[in-house]
Amino acid sequence: MPELFQSCIGSVKEGSKSFTSLLLSLMKSAHWDIAATVRSIEASTTGSGTPAAATDSIVGPNHAKYALESYVNRKIFQGFDHETFYMDGSLSSLLNPNQFRSDCFTQYRDMKSMDPIELLGILPTCQFGNFCSKKYLSIVHPKMEESLFGDLEQRRQVLAGNHPRTRFYGEFLVLAKAVWLLHLLAFSLDPPPTHFEGSRGAEFHAQYMESVVRFPGGRVAAGHVVGFPVSPGFKLGNGLIVKARVYVVPRSEL
Repeated sequence: MPELFQSCIGSVKEGSKSFTSLLLSLMKSAHWDIAATVRSIEASTTGSGTPAAATDSIVGPNHAKYALESYVNRKIFQGFDHETFYMDGSLSSLLNPNQFRSDCFTQYRDMKSMDPIELLGILPTCQFGNFCSKKYLSIVHPKMEESLFGDLEQRRQVLAGNHPRTRFYGEFLVLAKAVWLLHLLAFSLDPPPTHFEGSRGAEFHAQYMESVVRFPGGRVAAGHVVGFPVSPGFKLGNGLIVKARVYVVPRSEL
């Protein structure tokens, strides 16, 4: 089971990178101010709510993708610790834990090889469909969609309970499915894994963290701390650690 979990994490990472890459390319095509977007994301991770001045950004050249991936992952993993991502008040995991774990693994096994768009074509408002709708609307706000595509057609379809057959939504579904499968697998484990992230300013610990920026020799240079989290890490019941991915910066830059 831990091997399956790590494999799922790999799929989430690939899906996250791919969707973020497409989103960034669309932003560039729409002439977004990428630096301003990055500063806004940075501000949201610090909780200040106020974008830093251009000179204050800790994100290096060509590293905007990491800030954008951080934003996407923060949105899509929100609620991961609850059995339904807080989409309802279900307490099945507490009321009948053994059955719930078994059901989660059965759903994981049945859904693993399914094409998400085909599944949602048949069952658009199933629990996974509701998850996709909720997360898409959370990640892609109206101004963003209108700026990228010139209209709100995809949003209208999602709000109507449908799932657009567009390249953009298709890429999003790959990520959404990977996170959903990871969630099912997490809740089929006893105990479920705990997840964590590297918070801004935290010391870099190689045992628990992986830097998204590569360093010579593969080791993070001394004096570097977490600039912002990129994706969460997990600790499994058997002690296995799946490292959190972080963007590190020299301490002096924070």
